[in-house]
Amino acid sequence: MQWKRYGAIAAALIILAGAAYAIWLNVQSSELPAGIAGSNGRIEAERIDVASKMAGRIAEVNVDEGQWVKAGDLVARLDTAEIDAQLHQAEAAVHQAEQQKIQAEALLNQRRSELQFAQSEFARAERLAEKGHVSQEQVDQARTALTTAEAGVAAAEAGIDLAQATIAAAEATVEQLQSVRADANLVAPHDGRVQYILAKAGEVVSAGGKVVTLTDLTDIYMTIFLPAHDAGLLAIGSEARIILDPIPDYVIPATVTFVSSTAQFTPKSVETSDERDQLMFRVKLTIPEDLLKEYQEKAKAGVAGMGYVRTDSATPWPEMLTVKLPK
Repeated sequence: MQWKRYGAIAAALIILAGAAYAIWLNVQSSELPAGIAGSNGRIEAERIDVASKMAGRIAEVNVDEGQWVKAGDLVARLDTAEIDAQLHQAEAAVHQAEQQKIQAEALLNQRRSELQFAQSEFARAERLAEKGHVSQEQVDQARTALTTAEAGVAAAEAGIDLAQATIAAAEATVEQLQSVRADANLVAPHDGRVQYILAKAGEVVSAGGKVVTLTDLTDIYMTIFLPAHDAGLLAIGSEARIILDPIPDYVIPATVTFVSSTAQFTPKSVETSDERDQLMFRVKLTIPEDLLKEYQEKAKAGVAGMGYVRTDSATPWPEMLTVKLPK
């Protein structure tokens, strides 16, 4: 029976703690002047998934959870043995096509020499035929040799064009495989902190498979919910304030960057003005990026606190909401 007594005590403590927190929130709200609204919320940060563009086996993961990485840092690498073999084969095909072009150029020079000789022989046969020293049959034979030589030059020239096209195709294959190989190196697309490692070395991931999740600490915000009569008065870009539970002595400046156009919590029926006031709208308070860079090592997602906004821009911030940052 003793455990039941301890359980009852624990439950009572939880209820008391919740009641105390609710009282504190009411006190905080009651201290706010007209034109300023507040609500509890939680710090959130945008997450960036580093995923593989292709299926493959992970060769190594180069980061640890909690590690800070910069844009372009190597996060993980896929095994590239098969791609490397294909790339070597493609590079060999480029070399082979280049050699074929050299052979085609040599053949063209040979065919041009044969054409010059055939032209000379045909001209000589015509001169001799005019003087009656050779027969017409010999002239025709020289003309045939000339035509054959001209066709040989044309064929050799086409061979060079074919070799050049083969080189271009082989080089395109090399570039494609180099791009695929580069995709095997998974790099951080943005500065951030490693939040989760979702796959380990040796595991096989599919195309689009997530390997690492980063937290973008340059895009941190608090989401709060305000009733319709407060949310309707907010302007995008207006000033806001954030106070976090772990550091209640400090007041963090923020900006209203989003107000939902639809209510998040809706009663079963909305008929009277009182019921419309129960509609709660999501509001996003974003902390300035330059401030986040200054306190980069201290920035964390998931921290609870209070967010405050001005529903009347003419209302000055009270002393309790004057910006105060840690040194």
